[in-house]
Amino acid sequence: MKKNQPPSKQASPSQGDITTTATPAELLETAPTKIARALVYVRHFGTLNRFEAPKWVGDTCLNSTIPVLENSYGLTFEHIPEKSPNNWGTPCDCTRYRLLESSYAQADKVLALMFRRGSKRQGVAA
Repeated sequence: MKKNQPPSKQASPSQGDITTTATPAELLETAPTKIARALVYVRHFGTLNRFEAPKWVGDTCLNSTIPVLENSYGLTFEHIPEKSPNNWGTPCDCTRYRLLESSYAQADKVLALMFRRGSKRQGVAA
């Protein structure tokens, strides 16, 4: 006959949900897609522009990723125009994206969904 586990050992609704148990760095490293990596970065690490995105999150088309996050997932970003050095060191116009704090709760829900979908895909492929 099995004994009941103590409350601390029982599964909680969030147990196994990486978005509630992992550090931001672990989330960034294990994100299932580039859109998830971009969202983790702007949610937990700061702002991004199109020249930083390939280095930090592997996204070479951030200017297309942000509208997907806005239109498909209901997130709100501040679009900050700036001059940034291009690959030749000359300044060019670009946009820096910042996730508004009012979207943090929604971003966390979206990330949980993305990680859940990613783990299901990995389970099917395994």
